[in-house]
Amino acid sequence: MMLWAGIAAFMQKEKCEYLIGCASISLADGGHNAAALYHAITETNLAPAEYRVKPHLPFPITEREAGHKPEMPPLIRGYLRSGAWVCGEPAWDPDFHSADLFMMLPLAKLDSRYARHYLKDGAKGEAKEDATA
Repeated sequence: MMLWAGIAAFMQKEKCEYLIGCASISLADGGHNAAALYHAITETNLAPAEYRVKPHLPFPITEREAGHKPEMPPLIRGYLRSGAWVCGEPAWDPDFHSADLFMMLPLAKLDSRYARHYLKDGAKGEAKEDATA
């Protein structure tokens, strides 16, 4: 929580509008979880078209077990609960044996519960005003 609070304070100080980052999914199960998770979370959390990205080395998301119930890594869960979007298909990172999702959180979209924890009073309203200017 201290790390997220520090990031939020930095964003507020520098008047940043977006937090972007990479969130990894292990491929230890052959990638079935990564593919199932991508399909599950993009139904409701896919970024608008203007914010989408394409990986240089895409992970093959079509190859998955039928009926695989995805398990969400804590970092992705935190991003999504905060209001973040998934910006495209996962990249394949063979060195770390993971599928990496590009995540983007517009500060103006930050869920109010998280804004109260991480931002000073009124900061979310200020962020919304800055984002629309």
